[in-house]
This record gives sequence, C-alpha cells and structure tokens, in this order.
Amino acid sequence: MTALTGKIALVTGASRGIGKGIAVALGQAGATVYVTGRTESEADAAVPLPGTIHETAALVTQAGGVGIAHRCDHSDDEQTRQVIERIHAEHGRLDLLVNNAWGGYQAKQRSQKSGFHTPFWKNPSTFWDTMFAVGVRSHYVTSVYAAQLMVAQQSGLIVHISAPAGGGYAENVAYGVSKAAADRMAADMAHELREHHVAVVSLWPGIVATEMMMARRKDKHLAPFMESPVYVGCAVASLAADPNIMDKSGSILVTRALAAEYGFSDIEGHTPSPEKGVWYPQG
Repeated sequence: MTALTGKIALVTGASRGIGKGIAVALGQAGATVYVTGRTESEADAAVPLPGTIHETAALVTQAGGVGIAHRCDHSDDEQTRQVIERIHAEHGRLDLLVNNAWGGYQAKQRSQKSGFHTPFWKNPSTFWDTMFAVGVRSHYVTSVYAAQLMVAQQSGLIVHISAPAGGGYAENVAYGVSKAAADRMAADMAHELREHHVAVVSLWPGIVATEMMMARRKDKHLAPFMESPVYVGCAVASLAADPNIMDKSGSILVTRALAAEYGFSDIEGHTPSPEKGVWYPQG
C-alpha cells in the first residue's frame, strides 16, 4: 500500500504503544513520518517498557516509508514549535498530524490495578494535570502550529487519539473529562478549519495491545477483543488517504467501524470483535 507516498506526517508520543503502531502503519503506506517522544534510550524511559523514538523511526523505514526521530517533550511549547519548524524547513508542508502523546500513561503504569480507580476526592489535585498537560493542552498547542502550515497549503488532516471514556464514565473523573475535551476540541477545530479544507477528527480505539497492556496479561497473544497498535494505525492511514475526508471532519470515529468501512484487518489477519471491547459514540 503506497497511498501516502510523498505525504508528510507527524505522530506525537510514538516511542511505543499506539503512537508506534500508527507510525509504522503510515510507513507501510509510504509516508514520511516524524516520530516524537522523550525516550531515546530505554535506560532513560519514564516507564519501564521497551521502545524508543529511534526504534520506531527505523521500523517506519523498514515498513516502506521514511522514519525521522525527533526528541520532543510535548509539555514544553517551545520544543513543540521547533518540531513543526523543522518539518516546514525540510519539507515545506505537513499533511497529517496525529496527536497521540499523553502523560497519563505514567500514572496508569504505576497503578496496581488495571486502571486508576480512585475517587477524585482521594487523589491529589495535581492528578488532573497528569491527564491534561500532555494530552489536551499539548494536542491544542501542536495543532496551533500544525494548522498554520495546513491553512497555508489549504489541505491537511489532524487526528486526536481519544478514547471511549470521552463518552461515559471510565476509571476516573480526570481521565474521562480529558478524553471528552479532546473530542470537543476536534469538533470545534473542525468548525474553524473547514473553510480552509483542513479536516479534524477524534479517534476512539478499543482495547489496544500496547506494551503496558501485554505486560500485565499472562496470555501474551492478542485476545479476540483486542486491537494491535498497527490496527489503529491502519485506521489513521485510511483516513489520511480518503479523498472525501472532509465529510468526516468534526466527527468521533471508531477504529473497528473504520475497518469495516475501509476493509482493513489487524496483523496476521486478526479481526477484533466489533462488539466487545469498544464503545460507539451516540448520535
């Protein structure tokens, strides 16, 4: 699949997990993919999980695209600006931004349970910031800089990686509100960018077999209800290649519904159950 040959993409938070899977899938489609994250060496990783931006960039290239690693802490607006400036200097355009970076995974990794099921009044107020600083705010800031390029070229796609927690209670208050905020941000950005032919969508994966998720499972194989990170990436690649993407702008989209629409499957032909392990937005 080379539908994205010549396209320039940025995937934030792609050292591992969903971001890594998205970057690899975009590479399979032929894109040039800038991969950001903080981890350049596993010894310096903020979480005890495998993966670095350099490994992801190499996988993008192996898949058929061009992978470019750029260390960036997306809690720092200046570092974020520098990423976009580099892309502009080296290519003069940006066709796809995937806002995936989210600082909440560090808190989730430290949790002794499957999630962080702590009532909000028992958490320190700073817990809110772990959900919002790198996630909601960084999505906004990165989109500000990316949209400037996209408006100038009168084309582009911005994808916010969100979660079904945006549509109903899941795990804790701050987590759900952060995902709802990402969904609303996509809708409002889409409204302002529509006349400039730039699409913005929010994407809900189901239960994804990230390194963190698989480390907690005794069975290390994909369960019938799970999605691989590359499956989420195939959804993003399909959206980026869709000539009618403006019809979807402002929407909350679900990976498994997109698989049915665009006709892609998971790794090794795995097909996640369309009902179990995922919610669908109402309306």
